[in-house]
Amino acid sequence: MSGPEERFAAAQARAGLGGVLSALECRWVNHPTAMARAEYKPVQLAAARACGLAVPPTLLTNTPEAVRHFAAQMDGDIVCKPVASPVLIEDGQLKSVYTHRLTADDLADLDGVDTTAHLFQAWVPKAHEVRLTVVGRRMFAAAIHAGSDAAHEDWRSDYGSLSYATTAVPDDVAAGMARLMRRLKLTYGAADFVVGPDGAWTFLEVNPCGQWDWIQAETGLPIVQALADELRGVS
Repeated sequence: MSGPEERFAAAQARAGLGGVLSALECRWVNHPTAMARAEYKPVQLAAARACGLAVPPTLLTNTPEAVRHFAAQMDGDIVCKPVASPVLIEDGQLKSVYTHRLTADDLADLDGVDTTAHLFQAWVPKAHEVRLTVVGRRMFAAAIHAGSDAAHEDWRSDYGSLSYATTAVPDDVAAGMARLMRRLKLTYGAADFVVGPDGAWTFLEVNPCGQWDWIQAETGLPIVQALADELRGVS
């Protein structure tokens, strides 16, 4: 098939198979339509704030002047991150786009911002970060400590420097996260938080199909058992 024909066929297959699966009346972790909506970052952030979670000041734009105006309003630095999946394939290689802390030179030259939507946020000072894995009513929190400058900016960029420890979830964060999961109609979610030097938790995102196995391997948190129980309907 030609390129356009391949894309047409793929869209038909996705709509056909996806439609059949979505029509099934069964236990889902998570339902495809709920996942599709929850993957929109603006939906997540607005919902998180409405549920009582702290979120960073955020700008979604493709206008360079709006970025400079936003940066001028912040007390500290700002970061740029992808609005959707950070993964792309170029020349047969898998590449990732990580969160980037903007410098003065970056703000002076924002060439390319006008090509598509970008997400900018205030930089949140961090003592460490937390991956909070939610399965049904259970929450498993792993503190992630960065061992390099790159990992401090985005821990996904340097897994080799990371160390992990289990940690407790503050009551207000747990309550807000439970409200968020109900609002987004998610049974499972992998949420990321920044924990500041003052101990305050700031919500960054929740991935409705985020990875979890390496967190269990590093911490011993029983996430796989919780998933099995959830699929079996055992609370």
